[in-house]
Amino acid sequence: MSKIDPELKKKLLKESQAPFKGLRRILWIAFSGSAFLGLLIMLSRIASGNQLQQNNLLIQLGACIVFPILLFLDRNKED
Repeated sequence: MSKIDPELKKKLLKESQAPFKGLRRILWIAFSGSAFLGLLIMLSRIASGNQLQQNNLLIQLGACIVFPILLFLDRNKED
């Protein structure tokens, strides 16, 4: 019947069900890192006595929460 290796077939089926999963995970990691770096910079500015708008800090905190959650939800369920 099929001359495709069963492991390869399983991998191809998994990829067809969740395309670009690797790219999404790389993006979530990059966005998370950027959010935490931005938060670190904002906190250092606050510590040095500079004034920041509260909205900007809340947006940065939201990004620090949302992107790691998205990364966690995009993990492999069977691993």
